Amino acid sequence: MKILVTGAAGFIGSTLSHRLLAMGHSVVGVDNLNDYYEVSLKEARLSRLLSRESFSFHRMDIVDRPGLLGLFEREAFPVVYNLAAQVGVRYALENPFAYIDTNLVGFGNILEGALRAKTRHLIYASSSSVYGANALQPFSEHHSTEHPISLYAATKKANEMMAHSYAHIHRLPVTGLRFFTVYGPWGRPDMALFKFANLIVKDKPIPVFGEGKLVRDFTYVDDIVESLVRLLDKAPVPSPGWDAKSPDPAISSAPYRIYNIGNRNPVLLMRYIEVLEECLGKKAVKEFLPRQAGDMDSTWADTSELEALTGFTPATSIETGIHRFVDWYREYYKV
Repeated sequence: MKILVTGAAGFIGSTLSHRLLAMGHSVVGVDNLNDYYEVSLKEARLSRLLSRESFSFHRMDIVDRPGLLGLFEREAFPVVYNLAAQVGVRYALENPFAYIDTNLVGFGNILEGALRAKTRHLIYASSSSVYGANALQPFSEHHSTEHPISLYAATKKANEMMAHSYAHIHRLPVTGLRFFTVYGPWGRPDMALFKFANLIVKDKPIPVFGEGKLVRDFTYVDDIVESLVRLLDKAPVPSPGWDAKSPDPAISSAPYRIYNIGNRNPVLLMRYIEVLEECLGKKAVKEFLPRQAGDMDSTWADTSELEALTGFTPATSIETGIHRFVDWYREYYKV
């Protein structure tokens, strides 16, 4: 198939694109190559993809409605992976309109484009951050997500509701994935592992927010991608178990589903740092700081629904995943 991947120069989008190409699909990538983090890294990811047969690229912002809808009309993609978004919890405190424009307006354009192209399955990235103030763990798709504690989380929750409306009104098959703290080679420099590695090798202190007590369900990127490709031909259908008098957030009378993708193994941030130190062979200078506004204290995924559907259980340990990241980091930056 010819598959659209938005955010194709991003961390997960580029990794997914390589996997789809290896499976024999053609991939059309879309990315605006914005400067939220170093553009050279995005360009390096993109360069690797452009060297592959069956990959084509459009430098485009999903907020560009005429451009994006025109692409959908020309190509009529049977499957779409929307991974383009303004990411990061903390950056929303500085630039809220980036989230409103890309995550709301841009996602609306994706939904409309998929509808007009009669896309058979739209798969999009949500986030574990939608669980917000919910303290009941492990987080399940059956839990409430009515109390986001960051603007980023609120936009991702809005995406889920927007997707459901298109699934209900237009019967557009849509699947949302709540990612839990993704890491690995070719990752994002704004995320903890990459940021800490940069600072440690430069002998600079690392900021340890939440006094080191934060807990995350760190998920290796290849496990994320494996789940994504297994969903490709599993477009949702209306659930026979739907009860309008007792609505379950995890199912619907529409062709709509939402799934967690996580490692099912919450890890203390201090342990994450310790493994990175071991892999780098260098101790970090730690600056302990309070939890930042919008940060969740803990994340822990219940992935039983996704595993039942796909037969895949994410299981890469942080010891293995961080080692692979450090190997890539040393080679990429010649450290």
